[in-house]
Amino acid sequence: MKTAICPGSFDPITVGHMDLVSRAAAIFDRVILCVMVNGEKHHMFSLEERLELARAAIASLPNAQAEACGGLLADFAREKGACALVKGVRGGGDLDWETQMAQINRDLCPALDTVLLPARPEHLHISSTLAREMLRHHQSLDRYIPAGAMGALNRIRQGKV
Repeated sequence: MKTAICPGSFDPITVGHMDLVSRAAAIFDRVILCVMVNGEKHHMFSLEERLELARAAIASLPNAQAEACGGLLADFAREKGACALVKGVRGGGDLDWETQMAQINRDLCPALDTVLLPARPEHLHISSTLAREMLRHHQSLDRYIPAGAMGALNRIRQGKV
C-alpha cells in the first residue's frame, strides 16, 4: 500500500489544499493530511480546530485521513510508512522552498520522495493568509473554503471573529 502525506498548517484549509489532497488520493492508496504544528506561526485556529476543519473537508475521500504532527515531518512519515510527501507549488518561490525542504526530508529519511504538484490556475491566488484576512473582515469564504469544512468553520468562527 503506497501512503503519501500532504503536510501543512491548514490555518484554515482551503479549496487549493483540498484540490491537492484529492489529486494525491487519486494517485496513492492512502493519503494522510498532516496538520503540522509550527511554533513560529501565530495561528488563527488551534491545532484541534485545524484538525476538525481538515477532517470535515476530506470526509468524502475514502482513502484520506487527517492527523496532527508536532514533530519532524520526516519522522512522522517514517512512522506512518509513507513513501512520499505531496506538496503544492504556486510559483517559483514555492518551487525553490519546496525543493530545499525535499532535500532536507530526503536527508532525514532516504526512502521518502517529494512529489510537487502545480496548483491549478483557478487556485493560484488562494491561500490560508487570504482566507484569514477575509474572516477578519467578515467576507464570504464560500469560494475559498471546501464545502465540507464550511459547517465546522461556521461553528468555530462564532467565537473567533
